[in-house]
Amino acid sequence: MNKLFTKKWLLIIVIPLSIFLLAEGFGCYIAFFGHKKGSEPAVNSKGRERQLKELRSKNAALKSRVDSLSPRGINIVVDTARNVLYLKKGNRTIKEAVVSCGSGNVLEDPSGKKKWIFDTPRGEYSVKSKLINPDWIKPDWAFIEEGEAIPQDSNDRVENGVLGKYALGFGNGYFIHGTLYSRLLGRNVSHGCIRVGDKDLEELFRVTPVGTRLTII
Repeated sequence: MNKLFTKKWLLIIVIPLSIFLLAEGFGCYIAFFGHKKGSEPAVNSKGRERQLKELRSKNAALKSRVDSLSPRGINIVVDTARNVLYLKKGNRTIKEAVVSCGSGNVLEDPSGKKKWIFDTPRGEYSVKSKLINPDWIKPDWAFIEEGEAIPQDSNDRVENGVLGKYALGFGNGYFIHGTLYSRLLGRNVSHGCIRVGDKDLEELFRVTPVGTRLTII
């Protein structure tokens, strides 16, 4: 009686379960193998062409902007950290020169009213003037640094032969000029101007017209 009862319940449970599993398996088979590669939604070819056209247009605009920022013709780049001046034609370096840039030292007026930081300014500039045998018009800080009284007569500020044979001004009293202290080239020792050796300065002066782009980094 127990064996018959057991078999009966096994048939009641196993047969429906088998049918269910077979059905589920067949459904998975259909779902897996019935999915064909070509059944994805078709990509809109016109939309793709439009996106490609937009990308090309953006790339062209970006290239044009980069080209406009790139220097053309003769230009000067000064690396203040390495104390190197690069004379360039476009992006190609045609000459390197060891220079001396600003020391970064600070000088304060004894009265406490003024303070000077002797750094070479960074940024984009241009050659605004070209001078031969330039005079140095000594600013106030030069007298304070030397412990001298600031003169009242402007003629007492003029000093000859300090800036070398040539000078290229790039604004706010800053120059690329010669030096009496060529042994110090390669060091940050100037008051903000860019000191260059005689031979390099002569070539630089000869090939750079007023308006030459100057980049200081």
